[in-house]
Amino acid sequence: MTQRGKMILGVAGFTALLVGAVLAYNALSKQVQPGVDAGRTQAQGEQRPPAPGFTVTDGDGNPVRLSDLRGRPVVLNFWATWCPYCVDEMPAFDRVHGELGGGVQFMMVNLQESVETGMQYVRGKGYGFPVYFDAQGDAAAAYGVRGIPATFFIDAEGNLASSRAGALDEAALRRGIDSIQ
Repeated sequence: MTQRGKMILGVAGFTALLVGAVLAYNALSKQVQPGVDAGRTQAQGEQRPPAPGFTVTDGDGNPVRLSDLRGRPVVLNFWATWCPYCVDEMPAFDRVHGELGGGVQFMMVNLQESVETGMQYVRGKGYGFPVYFDAQGDAAAAYGVRGIPATFFIDAEGNLASSRAGALDEAALRRGIDSIQ
């Protein structure tokens, strides 16, 4: 086979590999969170899936269930102190939490860090939002969280309105909250 023939064969093989990878990614990504499209808000009239239930602990070690918050919209955020994107978005979460008061429940869920580490960080920054701990990663697993930060917007009826993987700026946070109020 000539050099040109080998090159054409190589390009064709590489192209087939890329097409296969894109098709596989699209097929698998739909299985991660059925009914939840990261960054997308459900259209009006579209049925929202129920938010998966979970139990986390507060800073004092008391269990807190998502179902305990039914009747109020919830902003659920998974984060860790070692995550630079999580750290970057926290001032916006704190500002919006302070403005909304108790109208929207914020659940800032620290993943797999000690209570001391998470609370020391939050107190050191002077944040006023409530912090919870998912030491075993069960809540994150229920939501299919594979990277942080990840934020989920849950309406007062306990249904998942929208979600977002990656850091949110304040405008995106407010848009998510608008989808659940």
